[in-house]
Amino acid sequence: MNGAFNSPGDISSGVAEQAVSWLVEMQEGPLSPRRQHAWEHWLQAHSEHQRAWEHIQRINQRLRGLSSPLAHAALNAPQSRSRRQALKLLLLLGAGSALTYGLRDQLPITPLMADYSSPVGQRRKLHLQDGSQIHLNTASAVDVRFDAQRRVIRLLEGEMLLTAAQDARPLQVLTDHGSVQPQVARLNVRQFADRTELAVFDGQVALAPTAHSGSPLRVSAHQQLRFNRQAWTTPRPLDASSGAWADGILVAAHMRLGDFLAELGRYRRGQLNCDPKVADLLISGTYPVDDSERVLDLLAVSLPVRVKRFTRYWVTVEAKA
Repeated sequence: MNGAFNSPGDISSGVAEQAVSWLVEMQEGPLSPRRQHAWEHWLQAHSEHQRAWEHIQRINQRLRGLSSPLAHAALNAPQSRSRRQALKLLLLLGAGSALTYGLRDQLPITPLMADYSSPVGQRRKLHLQDGSQIHLNTASAVDVRFDAQRRVIRLLEGEMLLTAAQDARPLQVLTDHGSVQPQVARLNVRQFADRTELAVFDGQVALAPTAHSGSPLRVSAHQQLRFNRQAWTTPRPLDASSGAWADGILVAAHMRLGDFLAELGRYRRGQLNCDPKVADLLISGTYPVDDSERVLDLLAVSLPVRVKRFTRYWVTVEAKA
């Protein structure tokens, strides 16, 4: 999308949203005589309404020319609340990359609007134009913005393993909690609601939390740490489990069962619960993230627990009777 999608400055956001609502309603089927009259009354009530209506129709026509899966789904899917919401987001946020980029932090549309994303239970490899590679973990999303001056990768949610290539342009990796500037490096970045976890396998990176006013922290190869918007923890040696997900492996070394199931649950849809009575049991080993059902069966054999499946999407690990 480009700047031509931007709404004129003399159209307020409230009127623009009213125009979108009318258009969405019309696309769901013919208006009743009462609603037709209401639309005509709204349209003639103010010249701003007319400008907004003409503008939103132009945006709608351009969206129909896009090959985006989101645009296709929103414009062509059967009537539903999710379709209506997706179309409204497309029309309102189809306004150009700068507006959309800023609103992503405020609206729950990350997977829909991200440049690249991976669904629950799947991993995805990306090859970028500068030669860098990104490996997305389950339920993850990134934006990539490269221009003549710089390279920016924003981790919107989830986790990624980045192999940064040599390039004259500086590279910046952004999360909700700060920025990481690698040179030629290989690093793992995972974003949580309250923190970001960073592991550096090769090379060196500079870390700058969002609200930290001091000098960036230099993080060397074979180190990992956590940081939030204000500070970072002391770097420590890499764990054996760091980055193992890229090979489809979940590594547990004396890990609490509750924590293990929380990790395993990232790779499957639905709810994977742990009974507090068994949450502190310790588990060690390597487990395939692509076969969580098999892993659950193994737990029932190796630990004093049983797996209670109410449905495929609601599973609880509890104490064995």
